[in-house]
Amino acid sequence: MTLKRSFPPVVDPNTRLLVCGSLPGEASLRAGRYYGHPQNQFWRLMSPVIGRDLAPLDYDARLTALLAAGVGLWDVVASARRQGSSDAAIRDLESNDLAALVRNLPRLRAAAFNGGTAYRHGVELLAGIPVETVALPSSSPLHTIGLAAKQAAWSALRAFL
Repeated sequence: MTLKRSFPPVVDPNTRLLVCGSLPGEASLRAGRYYGHPQNQFWRLMSPVIGRDLAPLDYDARLTALLAAGVGLWDVVASARRQGSSDAAIRDLESNDLAALVRNLPRLRAAAFNGGTAYRHGVELLAGIPVETVALPSSSPLHTIGLAAKQAAWSALRAFL
């Protein structure tokens, strides 16, 4: 199994909401971009949260729009071995220092976790740190409940901005 590594965090001192995934999937790793799989629903789910349609923007403009809205991105897993893109296949993981990042974001109100694996691992990493945590249904195309079923949970993130 190949060793996969996450991307650097996308944050600034005005980050109020940090959205964390587990580990980028194959398409994202190939593209060198968060949520790079064309079927991943992340950008469509976040658009109503920040009040701006992110889907038609190029990647850098998407990141700029998220930061302008007070939203940051990162992953809970720094590196792991994994065949394919499924979180269930993650082995030999090393965690990102999520606690250190959160402590250095002075305006942070919440950490939201994109999917069950990210949530379970992220809550452990933030144990004892006074920040609200939010579990989100995964934006992955592997999580097939559909965009409409996911949107209510994701739209609740507006309260932290």
